[in-house]
Amino acid sequence: MASPLPVILLHGAWQGSWVWEKFSPGLVAAGFRPIAVDLPGNGADDTPAEKVSLDLYLTHMRRILDATGGRVAVIAHSGGGVVASALAEAAPDKIAGIVYIAGMMLPSGLGYGDLVRSALPDHPEAAGISPHLIWSDDGLLSRVPTEAAIRHFFNDLPEEEAAYTAARLTPQAEGGRALVARLTPGRFGRVPRLYVEATDDRSVYIFLQRRMQALVPGAEVATLATGHAPHVSAPALLAAPVIAFLHRMV
Repeated sequence: MASPLPVILLHGAWQGSWVWEKFSPGLVAAGFRPIAVDLPGNGADDTPAEKVSLDLYLTHMRRILDATGGRVAVIAHSGGGVVASALAEAAPDKIAGIVYIAGMMLPSGLGYGDLVRSALPDHPEAAGISPHLIWSDDGLLSRVPTEAAIRHFFNDLPEEEAAYTAARLTPQAEGGRALVARLTPGRFGRVPRLYVEATDDRSVYIFLQRRMQALVPGAEVATLATGHAPHVSAPALLAAPVIAFLHRMV
């Protein structure tokens, strides 16, 4: 019997591997092996903020990728999408496919901040969580106030669960948030992709998600009527299109 396909789970900013706790069991039940990651400086990882960068993220991810010994799939939420894209560029033969969950599926050389700025004249709400961030004195770390996290990230969770989840967020190094990947059609471009869009997302709004899909065409698309984190608020609903896609990658 073949070993289960490893599925690397990449969190977004201010989060950690804990954010996949409700989603991972469904992957196991479907015959996959989830590997939830704490990126450097996130979750339980205590890497200093000044050392965090996309290069460090990729070094960390390459070690995890090498330890699996074969091909993997990657599921990336929000800002983790940039890391997933960069990993596919670095090691396309080892990536069976990428799932972006309301993720930053950006073209080469474009940062999410650039995308937001282009949308602001017509969509002032595109700024999302950014105006609410609380910054360290040196500007290297930001954190999200609980009430803002509930409104923008967990608006479709019951009140008590939303407050509990928001309280689990941790400070985010800016070097791991303002990310820009360099991608090529011959490497990243040949990795199969699924984009799961969340229509009630109040962080990465649906018009931004669809703009990214237009800028980086070729992904399959699934649509969920959820907020920004369906792996937390609606794990079973999310599992259906994701597992169907993963089965086609085996």
